[in-house]
Amino acid sequence: MRKNPALAMATGGIIAALYVALTFVSQAFGMASGVIQVRLSEALTILPCFTAAAVPGLSIGCVLANLLTGCAPWDVVFGSVATLIGAVGTRMMKNHVGWAWIPPVLSNTIIIPFVLQRVYGVPDAWWFLALTVGAGELISCGLIGILVAKTASRIPQLSANG
Repeated sequence: MRKNPALAMATGGIIAALYVALTFVSQAFGMASGVIQVRLSEALTILPCFTAAAVPGLSIGCVLANLLTGCAPWDVVFGSVATLIGAVGTRMMKNHVGWAWIPPVLSNTIIIPFVLQRVYGVPDAWWFLALTVGAGELISCGLIGILVAKTASRIPQLSANG
């Protein structure tokens, strides 16, 4: 079957828009940034299991969400890199959907504590920040992400794109 670049662009764009919208929902509840964060948008990081278009969609969505929610420039860069690494890792695990939530959890757990310390001057120890960020990522990617995966697996267009 021939790939459709227009469909891939549209899919990536929709994923980016969803990422931004869900980040705003998280921000409305004070959960989008800080030492303790549960970004609902991070649940979408499971989507690269179903379509390669999710990788650029998530990355662009994260850049836009970080810019629009007022993150510092270095947070926009490194936070988006963490999401990109997680999305690429998830794509590499597309045949193991049940474990594909691990790459975004790990990338954010490792990178974001440095951002919090260096960019925002959070005085807490790296390990403590890794624990709090990792817990939020487990909720977003692990729990909610698995629900997203179960839903996405029922959508024929997504399961066919694999």
